Amino acid sequence: MTRIAILDDYQGIALSMADWDGLPDGCRVEVFHDHVADPAVVADRLRDFEIVCIMRERTPFRRELISRLPKLRLLVTTGMRNAAVDVEAAQEQGVTVCGTAGSAHTTPELTWGLILALQRHIPAEDRAMKAGAWQTTVGRGLAGATLGLLGLGRLGSEVARVGQVFRMNLIAWSQNLTDERAAEHGAVRVGKDELFRQSDVLSIHTLLSGRTRGLVGARELGLMKPSAVLVNTSRGPIVDEAALVDALRNRTIAGAGLDVYDTEPLPRGHPLRSLDNAVLTPHLGYVTTDTFAVMYPQTLECVQAWLAGNPVRVISG
Repeated sequence: MTRIAILDDYQGIALSMADWDGLPDGCRVEVFHDHVADPAVVADRLRDFEIVCIMRERTPFRRELISRLPKLRLLVTTGMRNAAVDVEAAQEQGVTVCGTAGSAHTTPELTWGLILALQRHIPAEDRAMKAGAWQTTVGRGLAGATLGLLGLGRLGSEVARVGQVFRMNLIAWSQNLTDERAAEHGAVRVGKDELFRQSDVLSIHTLLSGRTRGLVGARELGLMKPSAVLVNTSRGPIVDEAALVDALRNRTIAGAGLDVYDTEPLPRGHPLRSLDNAVLTPHLGYVTTDTFAVMYPQTLECVQAWLAGNPVRVISG
């Protein structure tokens, strides 16, 4: 029997999003809906599985964990880039790593949901309405405001396009951004400090790397206007989380919209959960039915192809 594990199916939809009954006889699929953070517990849970299917960057597969899974032969991740998987360690142990396609539009869409929620106080007004109140806040419009983009790649450029529709002034900075690239997307390239000083809305769209970890710290947050908001749908560690909590508590910035965090799931007692000027979503950037309708069938396809001896979308180190 070939045992197949599907991890971190938070919404309980993995089996309904693909035809797992199409697997060959002798395959047994087991779905885990909870998230386990302790690698030792994960290793104990998965020790008898030959195939593991993971949702990108939920459960990390580092060298330590992989080395404790001697039966593992195939690891399938959603997406073709997963910083939480040590591909080199997997290859050394004879584990094939495969991936799937994803979606380029869902995270920018959520970004704008967070921006609008912050600027028009939608969560606060929703709570107030349900408590019987009426018009408790004064929002801020977007037309004529400055949208600052930290990163103007595939996702940042999608956010920029919507910013133009809202008639915002666009500025951008990243370490490799050129004037020409910025102009292509209706933005003006500025220096890093100017990005933080000028932005009314600052949205982060850069990959997490050694260069970008902690890129937004106390100094950068201190440059922002007291009326400005920060939105992060990229990766949590790009922003110094403790510095951001301080800025929100002291109201040196007006608010933050966050979909990503240093530790995910975000711990129950985390200070961000208690701040009334933070709008929080639980890493929902890619969590849509249309994205999963691609990811889960392609995950199944990876399993079927590997079982047939012809693996597809293999990720190399």
